[in-house]
Amino acid sequence: MGNPNRDTEYLGKLQDYYAGNRILPSFATIGELLGMASKSAVSALVKRLTLAGFVEMTPEKRLAPTKRFFERELADFNVPAGLPAAANDAMSESLSIDEYLIPRPSTTIMVKVRGDSMMEAGIHDGDIAIVEKRHAASLGDVVVAIVDGEYTLKELSRDKQGYLLLPRNAEFQPIRPREGLEIFGIMVGLIRKYR
Repeated sequence: MGNPNRDTEYLGKLQDYYAGNRILPSFATIGELLGMASKSAVSALVKRLTLAGFVEMTPEKRLAPTKRFFERELADFNVPAGLPAAANDAMSESLSIDEYLIPRPSTTIMVKVRGDSMMEAGIHDGDIAIVEKRHAASLGDVVVAIVDGEYTLKELSRDKQGYLLLPRNAEFQPIRPREGLEIFGIMVGLIRKYR
């Protein structure tokens, strides 16, 4: 009949399938994917995952992921960037990356970073900046600004002559807009993929 103790493993395989296909598999494919010979075992698993809040049935009778499906385990320990800490495998809660990085989905976009002008701020070529669209920013915010008709990601600053945009790389000069400065949004997070 299926093994409730293996549900975490099964859920992981379904999450991997979804990551590769952007859809959950049919019941028959779930059986093949998880090595379940009987339809009743697949149905029991789907029922347990539904009751746990990971999946739901659409009105069209398709299996769909819920918000909880995208949560990932959050370790109950911090990782110091200095001296090593005692190791322990305990995981205490779950966290959705979307929920963590994107407080206002309706006004948030992701922007691919190009160039090295912000590398001393830890923002590198190829990173994805999480940007909340808004037209007001505070000094010191990293903003996506429209300057002379072009987008740029820089730190907002001000001097005696007015607003300027500061790069975080000594090889680049500050940008002083000639025809005004328009703030497109403020960077609220950053994603970097290492492989």
